[in-house]
Amino acid sequence: MKAVKRIVRRRSRKTPVRKLIKINCDLGESFGAWKMGCDEAVMPLIDSANIACGFHGGDPSVMRETLILAKKHKVEIGAHVAYPDLQGFGRRSMALTGQQLIDTIHYQISALDGMARSHGTRVSYVKPHGALYNDMLGDEALLKSVMYAVASWYRSLDLVMLATPRDKKAVELGFEYGLGLRFEAFADRGYTRAGYLVPRSSPDALLDLEAAVAQAANIASGSLRSVKGHKLSIVPDTLCVHGDTPAAVEMLKAIRTALRTPPA
Repeated sequence: MKAVKRIVRRRSRKTPVRKLIKINCDLGESFGAWKMGCDEAVMPLIDSANIACGFHGGDPSVMRETLILAKKHKVEIGAHVAYPDLQGFGRRSMALTGQQLIDTIHYQISALDGMARSHGTRVSYVKPHGALYNDMLGDEALLKSVMYAVASWYRSLDLVMLATPRDKKAVELGFEYGLGLRFEAFADRGYTRAGYLVPRSSPDALLDLEAAVAQAANIASGSLRSVKGHKLSIVPDTLCVHGDTPAAVEMLKAIRTALRTPPA
């Protein structure tokens, strides 16, 4: 418990994170003849790629192409796991819990990691997608299943989850499972007063280029605010820009300039 308290204290310090924060992006989400995003243009601008594993987007060929692209640009690879919901792009909640969910996550990591190893690279973290990402924030049993799935992988992988003003419980659970956590913030998404993402059905959910660049700078300097102007105290390890966001390439370039941090 002392170790957990030290981690929580360290995460709550009001220290600048501008020099520490890295940029991640959801990529490899095209499927068959359906194309999404500009992966080739985005990849050189990021530090880590959350690659779809076939359940919300992506297919074997897209996975291979995205892995090769990530390796070329020395970008870290993460498994972007989701509910099995291709039609809904993984944005619909599903009654998938316990061992079923654990198996579903292991299946997706296996697909991406196996293909990555065949191309001389490997997966180093897991980031849930869409509804699964949001559902686990409000359902402790679901969060425990996700954490167990990642922690029980045959080798060490980190879990990416939303940074909020109330990370203590997640840190405690991560410590209990022996799991490394990476907390993330979003440059291109609006925030609620509670520190969660504004639902995509709301007009405040998605930020335009100018607002996203400003928010990225605010996140990096510890001055993030909700869409209603409430100050939010979060300490992220990584900053996400969605690959399917309009003008994602221009947004990433501008954010890189604003943060003055070259790709790792």
